[in-house]
Amino acid sequence: MRIGIRNVSKGFGATPVLRGVTLEIEDGELFFLLGPSGCGKTTLLRLLAGFHVPDEGEVWFGDRRMNDVAPHGRNVGMVFQNYALWPHLTVEENVAYGLDVRRVAPGEKRERVREALAMVRMEGFAGRNPNQLSGGQQQRVALARAMVVRPDVLLLDEPLSNLDARLRLEMRDEIRRLHEGHGITTVYVTHDQKESLALAGRMAVLRDGRVEQVGAPRDVYRRPGTRFVADFIGECNWLEARVVSVRGGWARVGTALGEMECPAGRLAEGERAWAGFRPEAVMEGPATANVFGAVVESVNYLGEVEEHVLMASGNRLKRFVPNPRMAPEAGVGGMFHVDPADVLLVADGPGRG
Repeated sequence: MRIGIRNVSKGFGATPVLRGVTLEIEDGELFFLLGPSGCGKTTLLRLLAGFHVPDEGEVWFGDRRMNDVAPHGRNVGMVFQNYALWPHLTVEENVAYGLDVRRVAPGEKRERVREALAMVRMEGFAGRNPNQLSGGQQQRVALARAMVVRPDVLLLDEPLSNLDARLRLEMRDEIRRLHEGHGITTVYVTHDQKESLALAGRMAVLRDGRVEQVGAPRDVYRRPGTRFVADFIGECNWLEARVVSVRGGWARVGTALGEMECPAGRLAEGERAWAGFRPEAVMEGPATANVFGAVVESVNYLGEVEEHVLMASGNRLKRFVPNPRMAPEAGVGGMFHVDPADVLLVADGPGRG
């Protein structure tokens, strides 16, 4: 089911929450709404579910305008952050609830519940109550309840936020498997960058009720359109910069570390900008471009990576080293570099809002 969100605005009282949001979500796509708390992502999801009505703009499912369609008329399945399972009903009864509302015949209902529980590998738990299940098992039941109605659209509202790290990874794989197996158009709300990078086909980063950037995870991470997006989707070292020259799509910019080479993007000679690079892009040793000297100020061992805090020309920079074996001593200096292709250049303006 293709979803069209066209110039949608929504407020509560005097507080605007969504401001002219326009998005097109393709049939069968796993699309993420990503952003900090209060950016409007959950409100937008609830608009798709029919729990809210836009103040302005339109919501379309395929060629059907949905603004005035009640939630029960949208054929949408939704998984809530707190699972919202009925504690007095068994797993089987919880999953069947949407079919009871739709007055599905008993025989078909039993078969569809069985199929839905099999999808999430919970067939053996049909007779249990929710309080007899782990958090991951409850999440699987919530997914089965959403899938049993055979929705045109599946909406997921931070479904993994209440799980521990191991269960989040397990359920992340489960959601990927379900989507690949059934191809339901899915809109997934989260503020977790790792979830979005691992699962999304495309994502929209929201800020203050507006869409800041839309794209595939790799594109958004490697070529963020604004400093806000770069900082939200991952860590970044930033330097004030001015564009010295532009040739053939590449720019030279003046920074506190000296001149750096990077993709020019849409910036022109003489413009002020921010030059940034991810901590994992900082390499040790000399190179032909973007070389700078720095002193290791501190070292933080994080297991799979080690974080080095560097001091370079009065700027504190982060460096991530994968598979660390031996930590450098604090106070030791060295030469470092960043590949020109790994330098981000965005227009001068505010960072995090």
